[in-house]
Amino acid sequence: MASSLPDHASLLRELKEVRRAGLVRLRGRELPALESAAQTVTAPGARAPGAAVETLLRLAVARLDAGTLRTAAEYTLGLAQGTRDWPASSRRARAASVYGVSVERFRKDHEVMVLGQVAEHVLRLAAEPGATVEAEEGVGTHRTVRARAGERPVTLTLHVHPVDLLRDVDVVVSPSNVHLALPERYKSSVAASLRRAASVRGVTGDVLDDPVHGELTKWASRHATSGRAVLPGTVAATGAGALAGQGVRRIYHAAVAVPRAGTNDYDVLPSDITRAASRALAVLAEEHDRFDPPLRSVCFPLLGSGRGGLPYDVSLAAVWAAVEAELARGAGWDVHFVVRTPAAAALVERIPAGIRPPHDRRPPGRPDGMGEDPRSA
Repeated sequence: MASSLPDHASLLRELKEVRRAGLVRLRGRELPALESAAQTVTAPGARAPGAAVETLLRLAVARLDAGTLRTAAEYTLGLAQGTRDWPASSRRARAASVYGVSVERFRKDHEVMVLGQVAEHVLRLAAEPGATVEAEEGVGTHRTVRARAGERPVTLTLHVHPVDLLRDVDVVVSPSNVHLALPERYKSSVAASLRRAASVRGVTGDVLDDPVHGELTKWASRHATSGRAVLPGTVAATGAGALAGQGVRRIYHAAVAVPRAGTNDYDVLPSDITRAASRALAVLAEEHDRFDPPLRSVCFPLLGSGRGGLPYDVSLAAVWAAVEAELARGAGWDVHFVVRTPAAAALVERIPAGIRPPHDRRPPGRPDGMGEDPRSA
């Protein structure tokens, strides 16, 4: 079996060709090593060579460590939602921003590493006899979830893609610690991704302005909270910086992570998440008429389900408790959820069947922390 496997160098060379061409131009290209690897994997619905290769790449990238590595690979190869037809230069620039480096440095260093890791996982897949890949149609797309809030039928929108790919959603709720301190842009959390996407960059990719950080600092000064913690559940509203070009107009920073004394860890309680979600909807009501057109849509990640350590279902139940109560009262908000994994998406899609109520607990044996990792954005 091993003698028939493609070699790593050939796979890496062809992955560079995929990066240059993009997924929409795979048909008719000579990719013998990738096609050979794809033939060893059963891929229902992906019989054409180009489709089989894309399915193989999606599975290989899904096996990368969640965080900057996987996110950069998705952008580099055009696998991230909405990027398959982007030119290679735009995909490379976005991938470089994930690591917070210049495009040129990414090209010479990080890109080679990222594609090398994808090649490694392609080889591992090809070496697995009988490996099965399920076509991921619908993953990374927008889905409609019809539920009930009290006696009232409501329609929710589910996004299965990175949070920074949101388009035309007025408000995005971002997790924060109670000091409202933003993570560095190169991190992989929801808050870091939004800060990175909101940054204003020059033609070389260098950051010219960090508007969300600046506005959050002014918010703390205006409310006399500079240098001290706010109460859990507090929500600070800022502009969305460069995300305005994608139709995102506001970011609501929800303080849900409480530092644990004497450690580098945080506590995240479901009751604080419910309180923050409820407050975010109250701020939305306060700001609604201050904008033209008025604010109407809001998007929630699964707050606390990354480094916060909460299981997806506990986080979702905590957020939904606030959302359901607001919608049941007749609020006309257009509510969205954004997640990264099929498992998290499946939970959101099961909202109509009911979610168990959250409990103020942390899963045993798991560290707590602030923010989210890419599992939840």
